[in-house]
Amino acid sequence: MQQSITQTNALACTAFHDGRAGNARQALALAHALTLHATELVLQPRAPWRWLAPRVLPGAQHGLGPAFHARSQVAPQLAIGCGRQAALATRLLRTRGAQAVQILNPRIDPAHWDIVITPQHDRLVGSNVVHTLGSLHPVDDDWLLRAISVFPNLAMLPTPHSVLLVGGPTRAAALDDAGFSALLQQLSARARAEGGSFSAIASRRTPAAWRAAMGAVDVRVPGLRWRDTGDGANPYAGLLANADRLICTPDSVNMLSEAAATHAPLFVWQLKRVQGRNRCFIDSLLNTGRVRALDEAMTEFAATPLRETARIAATIRQRLQINP
Repeated sequence: MQQSITQTNALACTAFHDGRAGNARQALALAHALTLHATELVLQPRAPWRWLAPRVLPGAQHGLGPAFHARSQVAPQLAIGCGRQAALATRLLRTRGAQAVQILNPRIDPAHWDIVITPQHDRLVGSNVVHTLGSLHPVDDDWLLRAISVFPNLAMLPTPHSVLLVGGPTRAAALDDAGFSALLQQLSARARAEGGSFSAIASRRTPAAWRAAMGAVDVRVPGLRWRDTGDGANPYAGLLANADRLICTPDSVNMLSEAAATHAPLFVWQLKRVQGRNRCFIDSLLNTGRVRALDEAMTEFAATPLRETARIAATIRQRLQINP
């Protein structure tokens, strides 16, 4: 372990990522949980370093783009990375004196970093490996309160407000078009029967057929059916903050993790169709009682928010001796 970080001045912390939304969100969430003064650097990797990261080849300091090369001349106190390209960046910066925290399995010996953070379903082991239940993200009470203020119209919708978070079929989640149409019918019928609202929001993974089905939901049912930016600004944060219950497709650990960080009961659709690491993660949530499989009853239950980012930040402060 390198020398501890003291924070007599603002902690110099930089989050590194490759520009992919999931990697950026995790790196930035953790960085901002550790300090209000975190900065961000988007890497611009080129061959062959892009292909072989985080393995170190000659010239690696120049292989992640000019911005990284300039930043590496004076390493930050704390370098946080997410994804393989960022794993190379944080590994290189550690040799220049930075404390290096890597999010997600780097696929090589974790001893190249001070701390490696991975979901427990990855089953990576090591004295410096810290496991999470799901992914890191910025969702906490402050984040939810800000979202309520940004989307005030959502608070005006009739309650209870059911919100469907929509991903899409993957190799690990064999979801079908007919089942999705039936889900929309089930949830819109429930909203009508309760006198409440039903909203649904698509993601980048949502297929065109599903977006079309969302647009075909009865317009007399109050709520938003957001398919893309043609429907206006993305209301994702506001929907999470205003949901009385959440229903989520089972294909995305990130989406499920963020939904589980709210105060709303969370139901998972078509659980039997998911396998692999996603299924292991969902089973863990089921075992803790934080989620339930979606059924016709959708019986309400007490929901304790899952806030892994704050827990991991506290662990890092302790292990790296970062003063609050």
